[in-house]
Amino acid sequence: MKKILIITAVFILGAVAVMFYLSQKPVPSVNDLKTDFTVTATDLFAEYQANEGAANQKYNGKIVEVSGVIKETKNNEAGQPTVVLESGDPMFGVICELKEKGQATKFSNGQQVTLKGECTGYLMDVVLARCVEK
Repeated sequence: MKKILIITAVFILGAVAVMFYLSQKPVPSVNDLKTDFTVTATDLFAEYQANEGAANQKYNGKIVEVSGVIKETKNNEAGQPTVVLESGDPMFGVICELKEKGQATKFSNGQQVTLKGECTGYLMDVVLARCVEK
């Protein structure tokens, strides 16, 4: 019985140590990651509109460098600064969630930009997370 308790305690301590290590491991900057795709905002949005499943398979979880014209800058529901790029659709666009707070103030509507981020999918807008300016 004592052996079982010792083995269980060692296993639990090991699991806690691994979880602590993984939670403290820094997330690599998007700047340091290799770009998987370079595309315009209008082309990226058009691919998702044409076939969402195929576009998800191609882009989801990948690092995408997207260029386009800024439609608007705003904070999302979580207060995170975002830049919305024009997509050719008057209602929807490509939302680039910026990595750093206060970064959206550098941008203005109508400005041509290139941003790099991780594609997280399509929810009426194409969404890129952890974006940085290129």
